[in-house]
Amino acid sequence: MKIIIGLFLGLALVISCNTLNNSSSKNVELITKYVKAVEGNDTATMESLMDDNYWGFGPSVGDSINKTGAIANWKYNVENLYESITYNKSKNISVNISDGDNKGEWVSNWAELNIVYKKDKKSVLIWANTIYQVKNNKIIKSYTFYNEADVLEQLGFVFINPNDL
Repeated sequence: MKIIIGLFLGLALVISCNTLNNSSSKNVELITKYVKAVEGNDTATMESLMDDNYWGFGPSVGDSINKTGAIANWKYNVENLYESITYNKSKNISVNISDGDNKGEWVSNWAELNIVYKKDKKSVLIWANTIYQVKNNKIIKSYTFYNEADVLEQLGFVFINPNDL
């Protein structure tokens, strides 16, 4: 009897792990597809992967944007600002938060980004982390983190402490 119970529990564990892995794999595939759409300046695919109630936050405190604003912003950036965005060393990891304010399925993307600007062909290399919340195979929320000052410095901006004037 103990052997049968042990086999049943082991089978249940394998089934539950496979179910978790399937969801995790699907979520990583979704974010991989989204990243490829960003690299390809494909706002139609980006839009199709975002939930209608999507909200994005960051990189600065107070930065937030809904789906309509995010797509309009990307279209503007593709037409006027970015020559290209390339994700180098891009890695995804999936996690399920079981309770609390951030309950749900999440994928974190860490990447080294190479961004080339249209106007002067200047480029920047940054480390960025975006965490995406996924529900019903759509991105419902994202948080993006990167060092904006580093980007500006690479573009030639100079920071002056007003106390030194």
